[in-house]
Parts: sequence; structure tokens; C-alpha cells
Amino acid sequence: MSPSATAPVDKTPHPNSPQGGLDRYFKITERGSTLVREVRGGFATFFAMAYIIVLNPIILGGAKDMYGHQLDNAQLVTATALVAAFTTLLMGVIGNVPIALAAGLGVNTVVALQLAPRMSWPDAMGMVVLAGFVVMLLVATGLRERVMSAVPLGLRKGIAIGIGLFIMLIGLVDSGFVSRIPDVAETTVPLQLGGDGHLNGWPVLIFVLGTLLTLCLIVRKVPGAILISIVVMTIVAMIINAIADVPSWGLTTPEWPGNPVSTPDFGLVGQISLFGGFGKVGLLTGILFVFTVLLSCFFDAMGTIMGIGDEAKLTDANGNMPGMNKVLFVDGIAVAAGGASSASATTCFVESTAGVGEGARTGFANIVTGGLFALALFLTPIATMVPSQAATPALLAVGFLILSGSIGQIDWADFTIAIPAFLTMMMMPFTYSITNGIGIGFITFTVLRLASGRGREVPAAMYVVSAVFAFYYLMPALGLT
Repeated sequence: MSPSATAPVDKTPHPNSPQGGLDRYFKITERGSTLVREVRGGFATFFAMAYIIVLNPIILGGAKDMYGHQLDNAQLVTATALVAAFTTLLMGVIGNVPIALAAGLGVNTVVALQLAPRMSWPDAMGMVVLAGFVVMLLVATGLRERVMSAVPLGLRKGIAIGIGLFIMLIGLVDSGFVSRIPDVAETTVPLQLGGDGHLNGWPVLIFVLGTLLTLCLIVRKVPGAILISIVVMTIVAMIINAIADVPSWGLTTPEWPGNPVSTPDFGLVGQISLFGGFGKVGLLTGILFVFTVLLSCFFDAMGTIMGIGDEAKLTDANGNMPGMNKVLFVDGIAVAAGGASSASATTCFVESTAGVGEGARTGFANIVTGGLFALALFLTPIATMVPSQAATPALLAVGFLILSGSIGQIDWADFTIAIPAFLTMMMMPFTYSITNGIGIGFITFTVLRLASGRGREVPAAMYVVSAVFAFYYLMPALGLT
């Protein structure tokens, strides 16, 4: 008998082999993650974006449609949490990426200030649904993925860095560390330190201490650094709020609610009119409204997906992410679902980088985040207890990690890619828009390649998208807005 026939079989699982059905489905081990990291990442992402449950109702609820009607705040809270839970879970199960979704900031302002005043709320939300259908059609035809694949690697890195800088600015603004100088000041300087040029108040101190704690834990490579910081600073904020006179924490107050349980009100779900808006504003204006919502959703999500995919190491050498079509299709569903629930267009959130910073690499983190949004339907007072000053330090830390991992991969010697990448990364924070950063970068890239006699190197999709962006920016001058 040969020695191999009698040798004992080693049944010890390989460290990189799947450890069960859950592991195999979400590819947790395959992507170098663990269940604990995914759970931590899911919690971190939720806390970093839970503010949307409060902020979205404020933006939509404060506007009136052409008939003077306003949306009910309690119903908006339910709609916002519901669609965030549904779409985040869907992205986790189908897309298998740690990218959470919720009502998109910027798009909800367009709906509230541009669409609603010229039609009814159901009409406005119907146009959002139509935009979602168009996104899904573009994905089904492969056009959306072709557009993303046409983006040069250097410009992709510029988009990732721009998102990193953008979320850092979001963190600084949301925490109150910097604020907008009122127009009455008659100054060309748009931002200032704190609320009056100085750092004042307990909330800002919480942010500063939270940032230092987060960075120290990251430097020491402490597992769960971001989540630990959020929890610790929330507790500190609750203690300070209980013993000190704090005028305002912003949208959320760090105190235990008297009644932690709330009853969801689904009254706004399904209140849409798909084509009613066209009867109010006309066919051309209606199409332009849908186009505006579509463009914002299309490229905001594109930039976020590319940036997070890159940071989570889910992309290949060319910057492409496997299973991208599934991710993009779920995003299209999310846009339509947001309109159908009256929560406005739902899109991928850059705050998902907080979870990626905790080590999340798969859709299982989304199961955690989506589950927490589902709980928020009944526990909204608790979900909104974490002050932004305790959660936003995560955005600064992750913004740095994104920048440090991508900036060296841009070919700075090739000005036809370096300049568009530079403009992309600068315009995102300076215009407070991912879409604007991408649009300016695309147009500049196309023009510079043509000017340098390298027009044949520009993919056809880039020419088309650059033309679309140029038209978008010229719309006000043409009287089409």
C-alpha cells in the first residue's frame, strides 16, 4: 500500500477558503474581510448617514407645491427610512458591495425647489420615478457601464480623490468646524472657522476630540477605530449635554429620548402621478426636469461607486469592478423607489466610506446598515440620537485614506490627464457636487486631448457625455431652465 493511501487527511480549512454558505455568497473571506469587520462597517456607515432620516424631511417638508401643499414630516421620516432600508438591503444582496443608499442630497433640493413649485407633489415624485426608469434602461442597454468603462484610469483616480476631499468638507461643515459666511458680510471669502471665525462651543469640541481619537486609533491600527470613536464621542456628548448648557447640536441632540419607539406612517408611499407633471409644465420642460434629475443621479452614483469600489479594493488593474452592471441596475431601482415612496431620488451615499474604513468589503455590511434603517422605522428617536459632531470625524479620516491611496497613481507628467484629474478633484468640494466635478473633468479631458492632437484616443462615449454636460451647463443661458 502506498504511503499516500494511508496518510491522514488534513481537514483544517485554508485561511482563505469560505467558512460557510454566508461567507461563500458574500465572498467575505475571498475579499480579505471577516464577519466582524462587515458588521462593524455596517454600523459605522449607518451612524455616518443616519442624519438623512432627519435632514431629508426638513428639505422636502419645508417646500410647497403649486397648490400650497406640504408633505407631512412624520410620513417623510417613514418614507426616508423605508426606502433607505429597502435599497441598501437590495444593493447588499444583489450588488454585493458595501455601498449604502438613501435619499440623495442635492436631488431632493431640485425636487423641492424646481419641480414641486410648478406641479403637485405626486407629479414631482412621478418625474423622479421616470428618471429611475431611464437609468435602468441605460443599464439594460449597457450604455451606463460603457460610459464608466470609457473613463481613463487617471481620471478615475481623480474622481476618487475628489470624493475624498468632498466628504472631508462635508464632515467639516456638518460638524460646525467651518461654516458659510453670511452674504450680508459682503465678503468674497465663502467659509470661516467655526460660526464666527473662532472655535466655540461644546459640539465643536466633540468633533475635534473625535477627530483626534479616530486618527490616533487608525495610526495605532486599532480594529474598529471609526466605530469606537463614534460610540465614545456620542457617550461624551450625552454627558456634556446633560450637565452643560448647550444651545444647539444641530439636527440631532445627544440625549436619550423620552419615548424611543415611534409608529411609522406609510401614507406617502405610492402617492405618485407618472405623467401628470407634463400637463402642468409642458412636454419640453418636463423632459428637461427629468433630464436634470437623471444627470444628477447618474453621475453622483457613478462617482461614488467608482470611489468606494477603488477604496475597498474591489476594482481590477483597469479600475473596473466585477458585477458592475448589477450595482448600476440596483441604483436605477433605487432612484425609482425613492420617487415611489415620496422620499425623492435615492442614490449611493459617499458616507459608505465610513464602513469601508472599518474594513467592510462585501454586501453583508449593507445587510447590517439596511437592517438598522429598518429598525429606525420604529426607533427613529434612538437612530437620530448620535450627533453629527460624533460621526463626522469618520469622514475626515476616510477622506485622507482615499487621497493617500490614489494620488500617486495619476500620471502627472501627462497634462491631458493630470489637469482634468486635478479639476475633477477640486471642483467636487468647491462646487459641493460630485456631478459638477465629473462634468468639468470630462469636458476638460476631451478638449485637451483634441487640442493636443490625440482626439482618436478619446472613447466615443466620452465625446457623447462631454457634449451632454456642455448642454447641461448651457441650459440656463439658452433659457431652458
